[in-house]
Amino acid sequence: MAPEYVIHGQFSVKLDVFSFGVLLLEIISGQKNAYESDRGGDILSYIWKAWNDGIVFEVIDSTISAHCSRSEAVRCIQIGLLCVQEDATSRPIMSSVVLMLTNLSFTLPAPSAPFFVTSTMEPALQSASQENRLDPSPSRLPLRSINDASITELDLR
Repeated sequence: MAPEYVIHGQFSVKLDVFSFGVLLLEIISGQKNAYESDRGGDILSYIWKAWNDGIVFEVIDSTISAHCSRSEAVRCIQIGLLCVQEDATSRPIMSSVVLMLTNLSFTLPAPSAPFFVTSTMEPALQSASQENRLDPSPSRLPLRSINDASITELDLR
């Protein structure tokens, strides 16, 4: 979910662009957008670091690299990174994303940093999240509310 919606409740046309960018990066990398300690964080942090380190080829899933050129895969990663930029006004609109994907002569701008999920978490929440993943016993599971709502059956007239 886009950070401006999660944090501030702001709704805009760029929410779908952010989600599409995450989905595109998940497809190209073959990874889910979840915290993974062996990968160094969420998928956005992982791919952004590879992009900046010049090793973006390493994040491309082997199935993808077997069926398309490296330049196409890197272009998709760049488009994905453009879609998940932290500043919503810097993200392209969806029609521009379609143009970028279909027109290889379209010059892509350099992406700016995405919203980093793990770096913005409170340290206490990060450690609690790690502890819960390592020790999933019932005493360590997060508290949940119980829904007391009744279900009403509808009769047609």
